[in-house]
Amino acid sequence: MASVLVVDDDAGIRESAAIALQKVGHRTQQAADAVSAQRLLREHRFDVVVSDIYMPGEDGIALLQAISERRDPPRVILMTARGTIETTAIAHRAGAFDYLAKPFDLSELIDRVAAAVSKRKPESEAIEAGPPWRIIGSHPSMVAMYKAITRVASLDVPVLILGESGSGKELVAQSIHDLSPRAGGPFVALNSGAIPDTLLENELFGSTRGAYTDSRHDRRGALSRADGGTLFLDEIGDISPAFQVKLLRFLQDGTVTPLGSDKSHRVSVRLIAATHRDIKRFVAEGRFREDLYYRLAGYEITVPPLRERQSDIPLLVNHLHPEGASRAVLDLFENHPWPGNVRELQQVIRRIVIDAGTLTDADAASHALRAIAPAGAPGPALSVAEGTSPAIIEDPLVPLDEAERKHIEAVLRATAGNQTHAAQILGIERKTLARKMKRFGIT
Repeated sequence: MASVLVVDDDAGIRESAAIALQKVGHRTQQAADAVSAQRLLREHRFDVVVSDIYMPGEDGIALLQAISERRDPPRVILMTARGTIETTAIAHRAGAFDYLAKPFDLSELIDRVAAAVSKRKPESEAIEAGPPWRIIGSHPSMVAMYKAITRVASLDVPVLILGESGSGKELVAQSIHDLSPRAGGPFVALNSGAIPDTLLENELFGSTRGAYTDSRHDRRGALSRADGGTLFLDEIGDISPAFQVKLLRFLQDGTVTPLGSDKSHRVSVRLIAATHRDIKRFVAEGRFREDLYYRLAGYEITVPPLRERQSDIPLLVNHLHPEGASRAVLDLFENHPWPGNVRELQQVIRRIVIDAGTLTDADAASHALRAIAPAGAPGPALSVAEGTSPAIIEDPLVPLDEAERKHIEAVLRATAGNQTHAAQILGIERKTLARKMKRFGIT
């Protein structure tokens, strides 16, 4: 068993974590801030430090830095309710053993501490200033993605990014590039699914003067422009079988032959590809070459859809529109399935602001959601525990509030009043469900 220091300005979290760790045999002490933690570290020896990042005064990153400078430092697990790719990357570079996104199960904390005790700490690295980050979200699924990005960024292997349209796959690719040794080189993005084969070959490999009609100049392709950096190929699942062969040939030999030329040249390019397709099914059906798939998927990262991280919606709204939104508008947003993901949210916000001037008008928000939703897009999905079958309100004449109230009541009946389970089925946060129950008088 180990000696663990728990650092958090939230007494409830601090004490819950300490008690959980004590129950499995660890010895624990607590600190409410980084200064108290440093004092305890001088007075006692700890095997593991579990620390919040955002605290009054010195934050958890500063504490991590101070700990890393000690002789035989304890392993550090950072936790935060506001995880970003920046904090994840800094924590990784500074030698944090692990990173937990709040809220987390205490069993998960126990497992991470056990791993910290049993595994060798990775070599710590100096903290470097990162680039400006564009990915917004603190949901645990996003933090898991941030950790995957930081793990693979420094490794010069191809990466395949999987995710729905509009979920931010290019931002993930850009972040991998920005955190990689190739950050000083170019980042070139190309949507390979939107270009016919003949033009795609020209875009990717380039061409010489006279290679085709009206070709009056030599043209450098995306691979040559990305030399020394990263090439991002979006919608790789949509390229034709014939072009798959040409791309595979490049991945095998790393050489580029422009159209109209018999001379090849070698380039040093890290390839990051992305698709919204079920690429493994495409491989099984023979629509995508298996050997190309394995060449592209040196490492896979999945971008979670917006509907699975609805707690991030207020953060995204504030990022896209700093004036924020009213509670009524946020309620509408948190109950929308977002088939177009963050891109759809961006368009909806733009439409509301153009129509109403602010994000406070729920009627304008409802209109924008209906106007921008893709044709035939499904409504919010409802999944229930096995053996339950809550009614789903489908009558278009029922007022929206009444339909929502009946829907919530049906799900609560199906879950025997378990609000946590009901909120998961409804795809909303538990606190949002509690607020709606109060508004509708549901007990």
